Amino acid sequence: MLIFVGLLTTELTIPEANTLKEKRQVLRSLVQRLEGRLKVSAAEVGGHDHHRRAWLATVTVSNSSAQTHRVLMAASEFIQSEPRVVVQSETVEIL
Repeated sequence: MLIFVGLLTTELTIPEANTLKEKRQVLRSLVQRLEGRLKVSAAEVGGHDHHRRAWLATVTVSNSSAQTHRVLMAASEFIQSEPRVVVQSETVEIL
């Protein structure tokens, strides 16, 4: 049985966040909607002490490499559509 694990790592800037609390509110909302809509797992994995920077990891698992890639691209589009964040960079890995 083949199993594909996809990882999307996204570097974000949250320009309007003036405190860590404001940043966490934006990220919490984004993560909850991302997980609910696309059935992925997501978490902040870096930038915990910076109130305007964050690294978000989004993960999916499938038995198809193509499906794994499609889900990660949908997650990327979803994150980029969030008006409160600016995507600085992203990487996609399929393991």
